[in-house]
Amino acid sequence: MSNSWDANHYDAAHSYVWTLAADLIELLAPQRGERVLDLGCGTGHLTAKIAERGAVVVGIDASAEMVRQAQENYPGLSFRVGDATSFEVDEPVDAVFSNATLHWVKDARGAAGRIVRALRPGGRLVAEFGGKGNVREVCRAIAAGLEAVGAPSFESLSPWYFPSIVEYAAVLEGAGLEVTFATLFDRPTLVEAGLRSWVEMYGTTFLAAVGEQKREAFLDAVEEAARGALFKEGKWVADYRRLRVAARRVG
Repeated sequence: MSNSWDANHYDAAHSYVWTLAADLIELLAPQRGERVLDLGCGTGHLTAKIAERGAVVVGIDASAEMVRQAQENYPGLSFRVGDATSFEVDEPVDAVFSNATLHWVKDARGAAGRIVRALRPGGRLVAEFGGKGNVREVCRAIAAGLEAVGAPSFESLSPWYFPSIVEYAAVLEGAGLEVTFATLFDRPTLVEAGLRSWVEMYGTTFLAAVGEQKREAFLDAVEEAARGALFKEGKWVADYRRLRVAARRVG
């Protein structure tokens, strides 16, 4: 099962996804005239930042709703629907950029192979996504909520892939990329809309499994299980850990 997306809610309540990763564009360092693919572009905000540097950028996202919103947000840019493991490019690109996307792709080797095929020789990948230990307390709370309402286990439903540096470097190198930079770091993230909103945004696979009748009981149980670790001074702070990586295509 894959997550379903409410693009309007994403833009209105979860802007931290792109605002906190804006400096990832500095690692990309797009040059005027370069061809860049934004893989998992969401509603297009970082795509637009790359375009402001003079690069020729195309945004791809698996969600048609996200692509529609991105096109509304930035009608002068090019966006299209595409999956990370099967997308095609018209001609090889100088760089693939990806933020907050690759932890949704369990077929990491398939995605890495597709990225390599999209890059010109010597082309680069710059990506950031959830790494090992990402939202560990949130996951524990969701697992407790599922158990509380008699739903299937977290492990059987989770749509996420949170690798370590070593694990993901092996994936990239196996596909023909040379890793030039990698770091795994904590990024506690204020979720102003609350944990309930977070689960409603990113946990639709769990909500679908729970069903409408048990939805509120499930969300109540998730909040109760997470409160001790994540509710601080009257606000919800998600325990994000991000894996940031840069690599180049070999040959």
